[in-house]
Order: sequence, then structure tokens, then C-alpha cells
Amino acid sequence: MPDINDHLDDGLSVLFIGFNPSLRSGETGHHYANPRNNFWRILEASGLTSRRYAPWEDGDLLKLGYGFTNIVARPTRGVEDIAREEYRAGREILRTKLSRYLPGVACYVGKGVYTEFTGRKKASWGFQKESEVDGVIDFVAPSSSGLVRMPMREIVEIYTELRFYLEDERGE
Repeated sequence: MPDINDHLDDGLSVLFIGFNPSLRSGETGHHYANPRNNFWRILEASGLTSRRYAPWEDGDLLKLGYGFTNIVARPTRGVEDIAREEYRAGREILRTKLSRYLPGVACYVGKGVYTEFTGRKKASWGFQKESEVDGVIDFVAPSSSGLVRMPMREIVEIYTELRFYLEDERGE
């Protein structure tokens, strides 16, 4: 199955970073395509988008200043199918992308994504005290996977914190 293409550009407000694409995303070629994944619902409910986008519109979010990538590009059934070597290589590739594109915020979609990238043992939700890449603010958000047991209301509140930050940055 082919890797999923990133959606990257200079001047992004947010780069959403996942572990890796699902098999459904691999089949369709679009980020967060599994119907059990709540990503698109969360963006709408938090106000990060004005409507619910569909996975096949993922490239359109570049116009909103939102990009997409993963720490590992290969689609798998689950994160347990990712080899340590893939993470090692993925960390370097991700660091290069962040340094090259310098998004305003790197939003790690899941604590595990952040801890896997940074090597830190723990992370709190929201903005982090230290940035992994100079010039990029790190934000840790809950995973949007349908397997997450955190109440949707709490997940949306965390993503809403990101929206408030972006509105302040834009002077809205």
C-alpha cells in the first residue's frame, strides 16, 4: 500500500501530525479517512473549521493554513504494527519537515505521537513549555481515533484551546 501524501506548505498556521495513516486512509489516499476516526468532527466542533470537511477534502485545508503529515508514512492496521526502525527514520524526516516549513504550531494528534517524536516520557495536553524545533510551537491534542475513551466534550475543549490561540494570533 502506498504512503499517504503530506499536505505541506510554507506559512501554515498548524501542521497536524499523526502516528501513521490507517489502512482506510491508505486505500483512499486521504488523511483521517476511517469513518470511526473523529478528526473531522473534532475540527468542526472546536471551531477550527466552519463546517465538517470530508477526508477527500484534506488538501483543501491548506487554504485554511492547515497541513497534514505523520511520524510514519506507511499505512497500518494499528500503531503496534510500526517497527522501531520506522519510528527512528520518521523522527528525522519529521524534524526536517518542521524545520523546512516552520508551521506556527505543530499539533501532535495524540500524546504518543509527541512522546515518540521528542523522546519525552510525559506530556500534558495543550501547549508545551519547550519546542522541539526552534520557531515552531508544540501543541499536544488527544488522538482522534474512535478507540479513544476520553469523552468527546473534553477532546473538543482541548482542540478549542488551539482555535483560541489561532484567533488571537490573527487578531480575531
